[in-house]
Amino acid sequence: MGNDLDPRLTAAQRFGRELGRARREAGLSQSRLGTHLGVSTSLIGHIETGNRNPNTVLAAQCDEFFETGDLFTHLCRNIAAPTGPSWFLRWSDEIEPRARVLRSWDPLLVSGLLQTENYARAVFRGGLATSEEEIEEQVSARMRRQLILTKDGPPMLWALLDEWVLRRPIGGPEVMYEQLDHVATVAGRQNVKVQIVPHDTSCTAGFMSGFVLAELADAPTTISIESSGAGEVSAEHDLAAFIWDRYDRIRAEAHRPGQSLQMIKEARDQWKQM
Repeated sequence: MGNDLDPRLTAAQRFGRELGRARREAGLSQSRLGTHLGVSTSLIGHIETGNRNPNTVLAAQCDEFFETGDLFTHLCRNIAAPTGPSWFLRWSDEIEPRARVLRSWDPLLVSGLLQTENYARAVFRGGLATSEEEIEEQVSARMRRQLILTKDGPPMLWALLDEWVLRRPIGGPEVMYEQLDHVATVAGRQNVKVQIVPHDTSCTAGFMSGFVLAELADAPTTISIESSGAGEVSAEHDLAAFIWDRYDRIRAEAHRPGQSLQMIKEARDQWKQM
């Protein structure tokens, strides 16, 4: 899977790689797939190599045929209107939806998979977006990502949050109350565990950046690391082992899920009083 994680791939090439992977896993030739989708063999070949762009109708047909949710629809949308840097699109469209387990560490903000629309909007408004339209596109993309947590056979999410995340005023008291209420609700699901890392911890392993580890059924553990607006996605063994060790060190300092949930609710109620 190493070459498939190359962030230099164009959006069309990413679509083609995923189409080829899904076709091969289904045991189909390009000709057979073309027959099922009502298009020519040559078109399937050109799309798989990234030399032709798929349209939205074909993308929807692929999602329906391969039962991939809206994976191909998202990939198609990013060809015409990308909603993030290439390295992150690689993660959000192709790695995250296939994960069995996601383990995240966030020292500054609520995890993207747990954010409300208003919280995400406040985050993007303070970022690099140049217009309200772009902000809304980014918010919509973030909300779509969260669908993986409620799909059939959702991944297990272990989210570590720094305690200061509960008190950092993103968007104001109303936004923070809504956000922490949402985290408390989602943390009640069987497939989601949220743990708070105390702000006075002596562990320095997580001070450098946030990250996510994705355990995949058909590929090595893949990581996403983001720092200062830049980031990378990698399945390189030594780097993944290093991040695993960092995650374990941070989690060892975290409160248990039940105690963490109580802390989240207490912080939520404090925002309501402001």
